[in-house]
Amino acid sequence: MIYLNTFIFPDENIEFDFIIEEKRTCYDSFYPFKILSKNRFERIDFEPTTILYGGNGSGKSTALNVIAEKTGVNRDSIYNKSNFYSDYVNLCKMYIEDEIPENSRIITSDDVFDYMLNVRNINQGIDQKREKLFKEYLDNKGSSFQMNSLEDYNELKRVNNIRRKTQSKFIRENLMNNVREYSNGENAFRYFIEKIGENGLYILDEPENSLSPKLQIELVKFIEDAARFFGCQFIISTHSPFMLAMRGSKIYDLDESPVCVKRWTELENVRTYYEFFKEYEDEF
Repeated sequence: MIYLNTFIFPDENIEFDFIIEEKRTCYDSFYPFKILSKNRFERIDFEPTTILYGGNGSGKSTALNVIAEKTGVNRDSIYNKSNFYSDYVNLCKMYIEDEIPENSRIITSDDVFDYMLNVRNINQGIDQKREKLFKEYLDNKGSSFQMNSLEDYNELKRVNNIRRKTQSKFIRENLMNNVREYSNGENAFRYFIEKIGENGLYILDEPENSLSPKLQIELVKFIEDAARFFGCQFIISTHSPFMLAMRGSKIYDLDESPVCVKRWTELENVRTYYEFFKEYEDEF
């Protein structure tokens, strides 16, 4: 599915005209001006899955955040905008093939890390509750309880319930939804699965962060199926060879000037992996 058809960033001439007209001289940076134009990255024509590839400082994240701002998709984490950010976004143009669904969103590394931090905080709460349950179990396991009135009936039931169970069973039953069962990588994977629904435009900034190679492959399969069968469009920035090998994706190499479309096997990062494993091929 294609919702966003084309996106056009301001070229060097448009940027020059804006900056020369800018009367304020108290700024050292005009970010995001001059970031994408330095390699003449001016236009994206989208497929159901479009990937932006490039090294640090190539402008991948800048491009994604500008697209997210222009399209108005949802975001969880706060994005720090520069003084000229809105001016830059206003100079961009986009062409829509179909109305962008309301559930569309950008997912950044900050979103995933915040989610994992929340999980960690929940786990700390679970640890505190576990200690209280240990004490409750020990206090009641050997105690003698006498019912003096009807009001004591529920308390008697609770004490008898504790006495019938082992300590481990009592603790497990009273710690519902123990998220510690998942590793950081598994929780990061769960975040993507929960946030990506049917029929939406999803902008993913380096989703491989925190994911093992195995989970990266699982995420690739999920994205491929979502794009093919469930009406989703994806715009992704990545270094990962597993993500870059995604079937049917269109890849823009932001390290080239001008930026151009390449096959995943032509990319420098992928070639580096290939040459490394080729060197040690006999050891496999």
